[in-house]
Amino acid sequence: MFYDLSLVTTILLFLAIFFAGFVDAVAGGGGLIQQPSLLITFSETNTVTVMGTSKTAAAFGTSAAALRYRTSIKTDPKLLLSMVIPAFIGSSLGALLATHVSAQNLKSAIFFMMVLIFIYTFAKPELGKEKVERFTPGALKKVGAIAAFVIGFYDGLIGPGTGTLLMIVLVAVMGFAFIGASAIAKVVNLTTNIAAIIVIGIRVPIMWKLGIALGIANLLGGLIGSHVAVRKGSGFVRTFYLIVTGLLILRLGYDIFASM
Repeated sequence: MFYDLSLVTTILLFLAIFFAGFVDAVAGGGGLIQQPSLLITFSETNTVTVMGTSKTAAAFGTSAAALRYRTSIKTDPKLLLSMVIPAFIGSSLGALLATHVSAQNLKSAIFFMMVLIFIYTFAKPELGKEKVERFTPGALKKVGAIAAFVIGFYDGLIGPGTGTLLMIVLVAVMGFAFIGASAIAKVVNLTTNIAAIIVIGIRVPIMWKLGIALGIANLLGGLIGSHVAVRKGSGFVRTFYLIVTGLLILRLGYDIFASM
């Protein structure tokens, strides 16, 4: 079978990547499903190679979701530009350091931040239902640029949960409604994926055929997920977001405390 995988393993992997695309399109965090699935399936393969393959597949679904959102949700092109450039730079730097820097301390900081944000979001049911003007347009671009660079760096270095982190900043800090935040997050996340793919592809081999094949499944999941999110609105995205954030907290917590 494909890459010496059995038929059952291949089917299960494609289903996992499809669902990852769906989850990522709605609320971010699809990497929580996708990257572990690939790491388990290819446990003997270079981790950075698996990361590059995962991001190749994710780029398909993220592209589809970004286009779907862009046709339905209006976003400020200047704000997007102020975020995608720092995100690209941050992700490139993170990918360069992926095999040289221990991510444990960064994971710990992200974990405790996620717990606090989850509690804050859960305690405020009105948060993210409508857009709130918290900054002037200029200040909003600066906040977005800083956040995009930091989260981009995280994506290049570690990966899973990038979309969820973007949603946190866009909703809780920058004041966007959940549905509008999803539209922006997809474009920024696509940028971080592309940057990491370029850097990783230069340094180590990527399983391109597998990444493209899985990308089809991820694309289908992304199309369906973004369609459901646009139709259901911010309330649905908020609920989905809380579920995914909770899972991210559990995943990061396991990674941190299991290694102690």
